[in-house]
Amino acid sequence: MNFAGKTVGFGLTGSHCTHDQVLPQMQRLVDLGAEVIPVVSYTVANVDSKFGEAKMWLQKIRDITGQDIISTIPEAEPLGPSKRLDVMLVAPCTGNSLSKLANALTESPVLMAAKATMRNGRPLVVAISTNDALGLNAQNLAKLLAAKNVYFVPFGQDSPETKPNSLVSRMELIPETCWEAMHGKQIQPLVVEKFRYLPS
Repeated sequence: MNFAGKTVGFGLTGSHCTHDQVLPQMQRLVDLGAEVIPVVSYTVANVDSKFGEAKMWLQKIRDITGQDIISTIPEAEPLGPSKRLDVMLVAPCTGNSLSKLANALTESPVLMAAKATMRNGRPLVVAISTNDALGLNAQNLAKLLAAKNVYFVPFGQDSPETKPNSLVSRMELIPETCWEAMHGKQIQPLVVEKFRYLPS
Protein backbone atom coordinates (compact mmCIF):
# COMPACT_ATOMS: atom_id res chain seq x y z
CA MET A 1 0.00 0.00 0.00
CA ASN A 2 1.23 3.47 -0.91
CA PHE A 3 -0.88 6.37 0.33
CA ALA A 4 1.46 9.01 -1.07
CA GLY A 5 -0.61 11.83 -2.54
CA LYS A 6 -3.76 10.64 -0.73
CA THR A 7 -5.60 12.58 1.96
CA VAL A 8 -7.39 10.65 4.66
CA GLY A 9 -9.93 12.25 6.98
CA PHE A 10 -9.65 10.54 10.36
CA GLY A 11 -12.71 11.10 12.54
CA LEU A 12 -12.69 10.04 16.19
CA THR A 13 -15.83 9.77 18.30
CA GLY A 14 -16.28 9.09 21.99
CA SER A 15 -15.42 5.43 22.48
CA HIS A 16 -12.57 6.46 24.77
CA CYS A 17 -11.55 2.88 25.55
CA THR A 18 -10.69 2.36 21.87
CA HIS A 19 -8.54 5.41 21.24
CA ASP A 20 -5.33 3.61 22.16
CA GLN A 21 -6.18 1.06 19.45
CA VAL A 22 -6.87 3.58 16.68
CA LEU A 23 -4.01 6.01 17.18
CA PRO A 24 -1.37 3.44 16.11
CA GLN A 25 -3.35 3.05 12.89
CA MET A 26 -3.34 6.81 12.42
CA GLN A 27 0.45 6.57 12.68
CA ARG A 28 0.50 3.71 10.17
CA LEU A 29 -1.43 5.81 7.65
CA VAL A 30 1.08 8.63 8.08
CA ASP A 31 3.96 6.17 7.71
CA LEU A 32 2.35 4.86 4.51
CA GLY A 33 2.50 8.35 3.05
CA ALA A 34 -1.00 9.67 3.70
CA GLU A 35 -1.82 13.21 4.68
CA VAL A 36 -4.11 12.60 7.66
CA ILE A 37 -6.65 15.28 8.56
CA PRO A 38 -7.94 14.70 12.12
CA VAL A 39 -11.56 15.45 12.98
CA VAL A 40 -12.93 14.95 16.49
CA SER A 41 -16.39 14.91 18.00
CA TYR A 42 -17.29 17.32 20.78
CA THR A 43 -17.00 14.44 23.23
CA VAL A 44 -13.43 13.67 22.21
CA ALA A 45 -12.50 17.34 22.29
CA ASN A 46 -13.93 18.06 25.73
CA VAL A 47 -14.54 14.99 27.89
CA ASP A 48 -11.94 13.64 30.29
CA SER A 49 -12.32 9.96 31.15
CA LYS A 50 -10.52 7.22 33.05
CA PHE A 51 -8.69 6.54 29.78
CA GLY A 52 -7.09 9.99 29.79
CA GLU A 53 -7.76 13.70 29.62
CA ALA A 54 -9.08 15.16 26.39
CA LYS A 55 -6.07 17.46 26.03
CA MET A 56 -3.74 14.45 26.20
CA TRP A 57 -5.50 12.70 23.31
CA LEU A 58 -5.65 15.89 21.26
CA GLN A 59 -1.92 16.42 21.69
CA LYS A 60 -1.17 12.85 20.63
CA ILE A 61 -3.27 13.37 17.50
CA ARG A 62 -1.41 16.60 16.68
CA ASP A 63 1.94 14.90 17.23
CA ILE A 64 1.07 12.06 14.86
CA THR A 65 -0.50 14.07 12.05
CA GLY A 66 1.25 17.42 12.27
CA GLN A 67 -2.13 18.95 11.47
CA ASP A 68 -4.57 21.26 13.17
CA ILE A 69 -7.53 19.32 14.53
CA ILE A 70 -10.97 20.00 13.08
CA SER A 71 -13.23 20.26 16.11
CA THR A 72 -16.26 22.28 15.00
CA ILE A 73 -18.96 21.83 12.37
CA PRO A 74 -18.02 25.07 10.54
CA GLU A 75 -14.43 23.81 10.28
CA ALA A 76 -15.58 20.46 8.87
CA GLU A 77 -18.13 21.74 6.34
CA PRO A 78 -15.56 23.01 3.75
CA LEU A 79 -14.21 19.46 3.35
CA GLY A 80 -17.12 18.92 0.95
CA PRO A 81 -16.74 21.81 -1.49
CA SER A 82 -12.94 21.56 -1.41
CA LYS A 83 -13.05 17.83 -2.23
CA ARG A 84 -9.95 17.59 -0.07
CA LEU A 85 -10.44 14.04 1.18
CA ASP A 86 -9.84 10.88 -0.85
CA VAL A 87 -11.42 8.80 1.93
CA MET A 88 -13.07 9.60 5.26
CA LEU A 89 -12.65 7.24 8.19
CA VAL A 90 -14.66 7.22 11.41
CA ALA A 91 -12.69 5.26 14.02
CA PRO A 92 -13.90 4.55 16.56
CA CYS A 93 -17.52 5.03 15.55
CA THR A 94 -19.80 4.86 18.58
CA GLY A 95 -23.36 3.56 18.46
CA ASN A 96 -24.55 7.14 18.94
CA SER A 97 -22.66 8.33 15.85
CA LEU A 98 -23.63 5.19 13.92
CA SER A 99 -27.34 5.88 14.51
CA LYS A 100 -27.04 9.53 13.53
CA LEU A 101 -25.03 8.71 10.43
CA ALA A 102 -27.62 6.15 9.33
CA ASN A 103 -30.42 8.66 9.82
CA ALA A 104 -28.72 11.64 8.14
CA LEU A 105 -28.25 13.66 11.34
CA THR A 106 -25.32 16.05 11.29
CA GLU A 107 -24.61 17.42 14.75
CA SER A 108 -20.91 16.86 15.23
CA PRO A 109 -17.75 17.72 13.29
CA VAL A 110 -17.15 14.04 12.48
CA LEU A 111 -20.64 13.56 11.06
CA MET A 112 -20.28 16.74 9.02
CA ALA A 113 -16.98 15.49 7.61
CA ALA A 114 -18.63 12.16 6.76
CA LYS A 115 -21.54 13.91 5.04
CA ALA A 116 -19.11 16.18 3.18
CA THR A 117 -17.26 13.13 1.86
CA MET A 118 -20.41 11.27 0.85
CA ARG A 119 -21.72 14.25 -1.10
CA ASN A 120 -18.65 13.93 -3.33
CA GLY A 121 -19.21 10.22 -3.96
CA ARG A 122 -16.01 9.35 -2.15
CA PRO A 123 -15.66 6.44 0.27
CA LEU A 124 -16.61 6.56 3.91
CA VAL A 125 -15.00 3.91 6.11
CA VAL A 126 -16.59 3.05 9.45
CA ALA A 127 -14.83 1.26 12.32
CA ILE A 128 -17.50 0.51 14.89
CA SER A 129 -17.14 0.24 18.65
CA THR A 130 -20.57 -0.03 20.21
CA ASN A 131 -22.29 -2.05 22.92
CA ASP A 132 -25.62 -2.19 21.08
CA ALA A 133 -24.69 -3.06 17.49
CA LEU A 134 -26.69 -6.30 17.74
CA GLY A 135 -29.46 -4.62 19.73
CA LEU A 136 -31.43 -1.48 18.89
CA ASN A 137 -28.59 -0.21 16.72
CA ALA A 138 -28.68 -3.28 14.48
CA GLN A 139 -31.14 -1.55 12.15
CA ASN A 140 -28.72 1.36 11.71
CA LEU A 141 -25.80 -0.96 11.07
CA ALA A 142 -27.90 -2.73 8.42
CA LYS A 143 -28.81 0.55 6.72
CA LEU A 144 -25.17 1.53 6.41
CA LEU A 145 -24.06 -1.91 5.27
CA ALA A 146 -26.38 -1.45 2.30
CA ALA A 147 -25.43 2.18 1.64
CA LYS A 148 -23.45 3.23 -1.41
CA ASN A 149 -19.81 4.20 -0.85
CA VAL A 150 -19.87 3.13 2.81
CA TYR A 151 -17.34 0.49 3.85
CA PHE A 152 -16.65 -1.19 7.17
CA VAL A 153 -13.51 -2.20 8.98
CA PRO A 154 -14.13 -5.90 9.75
CA PHE A 155 -15.87 -6.40 13.08
CA GLY A 156 -16.83 -9.08 15.57
CA GLN A 157 -18.19 -9.64 19.06
CA ASP A 158 -15.64 -8.52 21.61
CA SER A 159 -17.28 -9.89 24.77
CA PRO A 160 -20.15 -12.20 23.82
CA GLU A 161 -20.78 -13.69 27.25
CA THR A 162 -20.91 -10.36 29.12
CA LYS A 163 -21.96 -7.96 26.32
CA PRO A 164 -23.71 -10.09 23.69
CA ASN A 165 -24.87 -7.10 21.62
CA SER A 166 -21.44 -5.51 21.42
CA LEU A 167 -19.36 -5.32 18.23
CA VAL A 168 -15.90 -3.85 17.80
CA SER A 169 -13.90 -3.52 14.59
CA ARG A 170 -10.45 -4.99 14.13
CA MET A 171 -8.76 -1.61 14.28
CA GLU A 172 -5.47 -3.06 13.01
CA LEU A 173 -7.18 -3.43 9.61
CA ILE A 174 -7.92 0.28 9.22
CA PRO A 175 -5.27 1.07 6.57
CA GLU A 176 -6.10 -2.04 4.56
CA THR A 177 -9.82 -1.24 4.66
CA CYS A 178 -9.23 2.35 3.57
CA TRP A 179 -7.03 1.16 0.73
CA GLU A 180 -9.65 -1.25 -0.58
CA ALA A 181 -12.41 1.35 -0.14
CA MET A 182 -10.50 3.84 -2.30
CA HIS A 183 -10.61 1.16 -4.99
CA GLY A 184 -14.34 0.59 -4.54
CA LYS A 185 -14.01 -2.68 -2.65
CA GLN A 186 -15.16 -3.90 0.76
CA ILE A 187 -12.33 -5.76 2.44
CA GLN A 188 -13.26 -9.35 3.23
CA PRO A 189 -14.14 -11.15 5.37
CA LEU A 190 -16.33 -8.48 6.93
CA VAL A 191 -17.53 -10.42 9.98
CA VAL A 192 -14.51 -11.76 11.84
CA GLU A 193 -13.84 -13.46 15.12
CA LYS A 194 -12.64 -11.16 17.86
CA PHE A 195 -13.23 -13.56 20.68
CA ARG A 196 -13.74 -17.30 21.08
CA TYR A 197 -15.45 -18.73 24.13
CA LEU A 198 -14.07 -22.12 25.09
CA PRO A 199 -16.35 -23.94 27.55
CA SER A 200 -14.58 -25.47 30.53
